[in-house]
Amino acid sequence: MTGTGTASSRLAFVSLGCPKNLVDSEAMLGTLVEEGYQLVSDHDEADAIIINTCGFLEESRQESLEVINEAIQRKEAGTIERVVVTGCLVQRHRAKMLEWAPGIDAMVGVFDRDRIKEALAGIRGETDLPGDSPPYWISGNALQAARARGRDITGLTVQGKDGHGIGYWEGDDNRFRLTPRHWTYLRMSEGCNQNCAFCTIPSIRGKMRSKPIDDLLDEARGLMAGGAFELNLIGQDTTNYGLDIGWANPDAASPEGLVGLLSRLNDIASEHGGGWIRLMYAYPTNFTDEMIDAIASLEHIVNYIDIPLQHVSDRMLTAMRRNVTGDEQRALMERLRERIPGVAIRTTFITGFPGETEEDHEELLDWIRDFQFDAMGVFQYSREAGTVAGTMEENPELRVPTEVKARREEELMLTQQEIAFGNAAYLAEQSAIFDVLIDGPGRDRASEDPSLQVFTGRCYHQAPQVDACSWVLSSRDLSPGELVRCTIIDSDGYDLVARPVDELEQGHSLPVVS
Repeated sequence: MTGTGTASSRLAFVSLGCPKNLVDSEAMLGTLVEEGYQLVSDHDEADAIIINTCGFLEESRQESLEVINEAIQRKEAGTIERVVVTGCLVQRHRAKMLEWAPGIDAMVGVFDRDRIKEALAGIRGETDLPGDSPPYWISGNALQAARARGRDITGLTVQGKDGHGIGYWEGDDNRFRLTPRHWTYLRMSEGCNQNCAFCTIPSIRGKMRSKPIDDLLDEARGLMAGGAFELNLIGQDTTNYGLDIGWANPDAASPEGLVGLLSRLNDIASEHGGGWIRLMYAYPTNFTDEMIDAIASLEHIVNYIDIPLQHVSDRMLTAMRRNVTGDEQRALMERLRERIPGVAIRTTFITGFPGETEEDHEELLDWIRDFQFDAMGVFQYSREAGTVAGTMEENPELRVPTEVKARREEELMLTQQEIAFGNAAYLAEQSAIFDVLIDGPGRDRASEDPSLQVFTGRCYHQAPQVDACSWVLSSRDLSPGELVRCTIIDSDGYDLVARPVDELEQGHSLPVVS
């Protein structure tokens, strides 16, 4: 294998974790494909394997190590030459990686992904340990990484809130897309300022760094020009976009920030004939009425918000260091429902956080029943070393037993399941009409009518990868990325079953999907 890559330099890539990590993977792959490396899906055909890891939770750490050690076994068997490990697990646990997985050939942290060429080629880094230790590139923060690359950092910080931040300077424009052509992720920022008691993100990714607005808009134009219809906006905290780099001033006459970004992205979608711009990873603090009005009024910003709330009990929100009260969250959710027509709200909660009582749990259950979120996920609290909550978990008086966490999770999810199933059935009863974005063939579904094909797609209230889907029965071939106006004719648990409106108008029957 050569450092510049050749036709015979075959590379397998495993991307683990969240959408932000996927964008990192796409950026590294873009660099390597440009260098001449050939991407293969079969690990048995690869010369090297790169694993972009997740280290957010203990479960994700174990998954990452399992994949790494499997790759090392392939190297020991002589089927591949190199194993390169990148991402959050490397950044968080750099001192332990070789103990956990001896046989790694190179490591790259989250601020150094542009060094992936050197890591794959076996070039040693300037800061490498002596002897036989593998080369590594693991900067402590974005400022260090920028300085090492000769960037002018005079007067810039990584404090996250002072308006003089270095920002997200790495860029995501040269990506080898791993998502389908018609939808993708658009990263707004990296890092987070919130310092929630349970979260390791600030210690891994640092304080919030917003992507400069011009870079972000250029990237959006490129993605839409390349065929993307749906842009899913991601970051650790999308609500506070721009505050760190001075582009969002809440006290200014024109505060810009998220509102300005959404307005400009809406214009870009219009320039490209339409599109869906979807806001993910919003944070409940600083979510202003201006932001709500922007979502409600801008044509191409879909009426959908992903906003992790984590709990509603004041006791728990205070212990979690969320900087918001239960009543403030309730009021925000009501304003979203009142001011954005048909808004779909997705959220996540943590159950079994240290000190959570049955009263806290019942308060959360009651709110879920009352408010009826459109989509919801629940995570059992997982102790993470180095966090405030991790210390709390060591106190047996605060620790929630594993079996109690499991029961509470089941109760929360069964409550949400009843709500979601009922909502889906109601849409079918009303023969609701939606535009459905086709994702592809419904490979594991079949229609009772052999003249109809089954396709999978999504309505505006169904985000990719995390939400339910819509099964579309059609007499014609439908292409991925096609937007088809459909009538909901049935439901299947969380999912919807639909027929194109024009086909129903021609008098076709209404078979169910199985």
